[in-house]
Amino acid sequence: MALVIETHDLTKRFGTTVAVDHLSLEVPRGGVFGLLGPNGSGKTTTIGMLLGLVVPTAGTIRLFDNTTPGVNQADLRRVGAIVESPAFYPYLSGHANLRYFAGIGRNGGQDEIGRLIDLVGLTEAADRRFQTYSLGMKQRLGIAYALLGDPELVYLDEPTNGLDPAGVAEVRELIRRLGSAGRTVILSSHLLNEVQQVADRVAILSKGHLIAQGTVAELLRSRESLRLHTTDDAHAATVTAALPFVMDVSRQEDGLLVTMPLEHAWEVSRALAAEQVYVAEMAPLQTSLERYFLEVTGERVTPDNAVEPAEVGK
Repeated sequence: MALVIETHDLTKRFGTTVAVDHLSLEVPRGGVFGLLGPNGSGKTTTIGMLLGLVVPTAGTIRLFDNTTPGVNQADLRRVGAIVESPAFYPYLSGHANLRYFAGIGRNGGQDEIGRLIDLVGLTEAADRRFQTYSLGMKQRLGIAYALLGDPELVYLDEPTNGLDPAGVAEVRELIRRLGSAGRTVILSSHLLNEVQQVADRVAILSKGHLIAQGTVAELLRSRESLRLHTTDDAHAATVTAALPFVMDVSRQEDGLLVTMPLEHAWEVSRALAAEQVYVAEMAPLQTSLERYFLEVTGERVTPDNAVEPAEVGK
């Protein structure tokens, strides 16, 4: 697997606060990679180190196919990014801002600027001053800026912040297209459902630590489960817990919750029948990235699917 980013024991301390703690990350080339965690989990600090904006306390970073660790100017010319709130000149129009940044090193001709403005849905507002833009429009312009010069690697930090539902759907589709075109997109977000819909692989951070990383399908498969109700739930719990593919069995008010790969469901039924315990109900439970996150981190999630801030620092 060709890697575009590889870190080993990457650590950043601010005084006595450890923002990122021994982070070993592998990001394959191409597709969308979700960097997931609550506010304060270390996402922004990690991106800062990958961009050369924050000096690591310890550990190493390799970008692209470099044989030596570190972030250099040649690497950064192949990278586009928006980190936190995008900043532009308030008295310039959206179009003029992009033209200015293209001229001082981001590259991109007039035709490309027009194409990017169309791509992010700012055609009608391109000649308006940036200071008149809504938060969502500012986010869109930030994405256009990140794409100037057709970078191979793009960091998007909370790109749907401030967008209405229609805007969120449009940006989600844009991110999918960017990742499917051979470019690598690092999507940093605390919106679990949004990440699940666009990311091929994810890394979950909590309190500066890497909790899990892998494909979305792999992570969710590890938490697949059955809701089970039988003629003898007490005995069924003992029987299912002894099966080699069952990871956990818990008693519920209406039966059992069995954590296991769903392809083994028929074996559960057979094992129970052999013990003269018969299934009254067997229902697979849909696993979401939100549920997986809650199980591996213990964080709380607000009703709008935003993870509650739980740490000091970013």
